[in-house]
Amino acid sequence: MPRARPVASRAGAPAEGRELRARGQRTVRKLLDAGNAVFGSRGFHAARVDDIVKAAKLSHGTFYLYFSSKEDLFRALALDVSEEMAALAGVLGELSPDEHGYRVLREWLEQFAALHRRYRTVIRAWTEAEIESSEFGRLGANLLGGFVAALGERIAASKAAVDDPQLAALAIVAMVERCNYYAMTGQVPDGDALHDMLADIAFASLFGAGARPKMTLASGSRRTTRRTTRGGS
Repeated sequence: MPRARPVASRAGAPAEGRELRARGQRTVRKLLDAGNAVFGSRGFHAARVDDIVKAAKLSHGTFYLYFSSKEDLFRALALDVSEEMAALAGVLGELSPDEHGYRVLREWLEQFAALHRRYRTVIRAWTEAEIESSEFGRLGANLLGGFVAALGERIAASKAAVDDPQLAALAIVAMVERCNYYAMTGQVPDGDALHDMLADIAFASLFGAGARPKMTLASGSRRTTRRTTRGGS
């Protein structure tokens, strides 16, 4: 969805140093969405500016008004991911060794998975081995580093039984990001079962294996609902 705020210096060199009006913001959004789709279908290296403008139903001239290259557009997409991941880290609720804390963590991990799916093209591009030492690989590493730092602060403010909150945050993010990557590439099934497992492991790593609360139907847990349905009771 287009943002209401002005977009300044987020697009390419042609747009650098000036704010974009509403129409310009909508055009940039169309190009970003088209780029995201084209990178996803063709891959970053095979994608061409021609493919992007065709998908956006815009001209080459319009593309170069806002971006200097496909790499420049990719950087703007990466900025989108960075902003949304920073926002996600900030909305994580209070972590506690009880049912409420588990539900907070479980819902937050599902939000992470949704963001991962929405920007799978960008995340896959900086995760793939062939560009791990490139600018985009470093960009992805820096982005995840900031996300880890924010999560570490939340863990430090909780009652987690860990000696090093930042190291705990790094372990959790590494596990969650890699598992969502495997789901994105079809190597493991995606869905509630995956999110349940990740929540169980993350919760146990923070509060101990015996801290997992017994979920009840009153809690609204989808996990409990599914198990009850399968059990026929």
